[in-house]
Amino acid sequence: METNIIVQNKVKNSAEFSIIQNIYEIRGVKVMLDFDLAEMYEVETRVLNQSVKRNIRRFPDDFMFQLTKDEWKNMSSQFVMTSRTKRPKSSVPYAFTEQGIAMLSGLLNSEIAIDTNILIMRAFVAIRQYALNYEDLKRELDKMGIKVNAICKVLDKLVKEKKERQKPRNKIGFKQSN
Repeated sequence: METNIIVQNKVKNSAEFSIIQNIYEIRGVKVMLDFDLAEMYEVETRVLNQSVKRNIRRFPDDFMFQLTKDEWKNMSSQFVMTSRTKRPKSSVPYAFTEQGIAMLSGLLNSEIAIDTNILIMRAFVAIRQYALNYEDLKRELDKMGIKVNAICKVLDKLVKEKKERQKPRNKIGFKQSN
């Protein structure tokens, strides 16, 4: 049984949120890598890549690109699981943007591929909504920070003025004479 999470009054399937773990930012773009997609679509990575290569015209550079060896080396060194690094040494993964993943749905026409694509699209939407909400929250906090700084300055000024107005007082309590 899958758990559900309520986000902004909408019930979201936990599978959508697990997909977010497989979305990376490479070259300033949110992407998913071929082996993660192949695993979700329940096909071999080479089968997915062959389908893409047979239909390469559907995948311009802003839909899909191949990582450089340095990008792959940096990324793979961050993976804890070893299964991701079981690629031929000369092979580097393809990165698919949201549009590229949408294009994949036309190539992989199984029930699993269709359901998986729907979840992936929802995950990308959730990331965008989170980013927008984060920016709104940041702006509000910045506004509050300005107000808090102003309040702190006024309080400091009042405390300073109060100290200046106070006359030295005699200490109270028992005084022992020597």
